[in-house]
Amino acid sequence: MSKRKQSEGCRPMLRRTFLFLTGLALARFVADYFALAKNRDSFLSLMGQLWQKSLAFLSSIQSNQTPQPLPNNPIIKSAKTNQPLPSNPIVKSPENSLATQPSQTQVIRRSAKQAKPLQVSSQNVAGASFYLTTIDLADPEIYITIGLANNADFANNSKLTRGDEPFENMVARYRAAIVANGTFFGKDEQKSVLGNMVAAGKFLKYSRWENYGTTLGIKAGNQLEMVTARIEGKPDWSQHWFSLTCGPRLVKGGKVWLCPLSEGFKDSHVLGVGSRTAIGFPASRDKLFLVTFLDSLSLEAEAKVMQAIGCFEAMNLDGGASVGLAHQGQILLPPGRNLTNVLVVYDREYPAPTQLKQSWERFQKGSRPSPDPSVFFD
Repeated sequence: MSKRKQSEGCRPMLRRTFLFLTGLALARFVADYFALAKNRDSFLSLMGQLWQKSLAFLSSIQSNQTPQPLPNNPIIKSAKTNQPLPSNPIVKSPENSLATQPSQTQVIRRSAKQAKPLQVSSQNVAGASFYLTTIDLADPEIYITIGLANNADFANNSKLTRGDEPFENMVARYRAAIVANGTFFGKDEQKSVLGNMVAAGKFLKYSRWENYGTTLGIKAGNQLEMVTARIEGKPDWSQHWFSLTCGPRLVKGGKVWLCPLSEGFKDSHVLGVGSRTAIGFPASRDKLFLVTFLDSLSLEAEAKVMQAIGCFEAMNLDGGASVGLAHQGQILLPPGRNLTNVLVVYDREYPAPTQLKQSWERFQKGSRPSPDPSVFFD
């Protein structure tokens, strides 16, 4: 065999050997790099940021195109018999415009004026009937928290669960001015709740990987924020005295805003027509509007109602058979199933427990929640 042919025959072997040795060296480097926990965390955090930016980019393209196919604004009248309430007029917030949006760091100070009991009114807007609960954050006796089934210390998650509980039991235990359904939870045995959760300045559920749905947070000074994780980045849950994640987002910056698929919602029960509850706040950010619908309606119809009552930001809460509302111990709308979590609001006539008030004071003085590593493993 000629030397030229021998040389040509050796080249592929040398190439394969070089690639093999390079691969071994690279594998050793990668193994050594990921052997350190901080390197693994940094890499996963970077991948998470890239993923969120990709989703945000796709959402921006989507928002400039035809909206996602959702039911065409139907409202199906319900046969539910609601309790009669005095019908108070809805005063649309005059600040509900982009030009008058206040700073998101606006502090809502508790008023020195006499506290008032929470009011629930029966309303009809754009053909939809609903109960409207207005939660005045300047009221010195208003406190909002989250109640858990069977008086659990932590919300149901992949590691632990306390199951669910009849709504009437939770209403009787919390003795609050308002008790209403909260966020989504799984249908399996764990019945895990959606997203991270903070109440009374304490983590009830936490995972650093959560990037689903939209979060309503109350920060120091009663500062309200609403954050859609896959669009705007994750909220800083450690700065929340109260935090609930649900969705989809309904109103953003005073405009109807619907991108449920981008938020991670695919369930037809969420995307279709059904019983709904929503929560939002006006541009003044000094109050919360809790809306419990008596009719079945689409996300688009729900969003338009929230916009019409003056919401600058709003999001959907759990719905369907979970929809429930109690006022001053009277159940106005009973859920069709047991629940794992509820919104609980106290006022002057139904005062908050001393422990809840003390946690609020500690939070205003600088105390911040931190996830318990013995409970939250990731």
